[in-house]
Amino acid sequence: MIIVRVMGGLGNQMQQYALYRKLEMLGRDAGLDFSWFDREIQEKMQAPREPELNRFSGLSMKTVSSREVRTLLGRRYEEREGLLEKVRRKVNPAFSPVFEETDMYHPAIFEWRNKYLVGYWACEAYYADILESLREELRFPESAEPRNRETALEMEACESVSIHVRRGDYLDPENAAMFGNICTEAYYESAVRYVKERYPKAVFYVFSDDSEYVREKYRDAAFRIVDWNKKDNSYYDMELMSHCRHNICANSTFSFWGARLNGHAGKIMIRPSIHKNTQACVPQRMKQLWAGWTLISPEGVCI
Repeated sequence: MIIVRVMGGLGNQMQQYALYRKLEMLGRDAGLDFSWFDREIQEKMQAPREPELNRFSGLSMKTVSSREVRTLLGRRYEEREGLLEKVRRKVNPAFSPVFEETDMYHPAIFEWRNKYLVGYWACEAYYADILESLREELRFPESAEPRNRETALEMEACESVSIHVRRGDYLDPENAAMFGNICTEAYYESAVRYVKERYPKAVFYVFSDDSEYVREKYRDAAFRIVDWNKKDNSYYDMELMSHCRHNICANSTFSFWGARLNGHAGKIMIRPSIHKNTQACVPQRMKQLWAGWTLISPEGVCI
């Protein structure tokens, strides 16, 4: 069996689900392990998470038990690996029952039949060919907030563009070194200019966890701030992003999925050329792995 570990926030969980569904569609016996959300693990987290995939009704999810994980690994994933497993992994990592993501794209995943997969699987290439199917599966429950329905209708009726500006936890020192100074002012200015050159009448809908900042930054009449979906309802921002005809993303899987769930033909999807400061952008490889996306560097240069 191929077991995919589910962890992280909503965008990451959706990527893990997408990889799982791709494996299933390839005929693999696959399942999802939600043990990362066990209380004993979450109590140690600085920012505890919940299994937000449960927000989507009717997902085709096969969840695995702790017994099935032990059958594959001989232990819980959190437990230290035994000497034999440690030796096997060092001699040949392919022999280890656990595979941990270390690069943007690992195509060997699709050749395996027994493995425990740990990673976030953000790369578009993993499931680009099944996104149409995923759009049908990942359906949001109806929102009780009338502004969401009204705004979705507005977005469908104009040349709408979502802009996601993530600040919040990205400004914390422990995160800034990894994720900061990627979606710079130059990045957003270049992205807006790129869209306006093609659609002069574009209307920009701005989503952010820092409403005060974006209200000060985007004062022009072409920009509209969406700031009413809070806390447990914040995932409706992703749904609204998907109603836009085009998307300008932050280095955030949340807005990546807003763009992926956008089913409009001829859409423009813009993302930063790197996701983390530990990455180096290799243009040819990025364009291959993120086919259909426009890549813009922190300096505001289209790659």
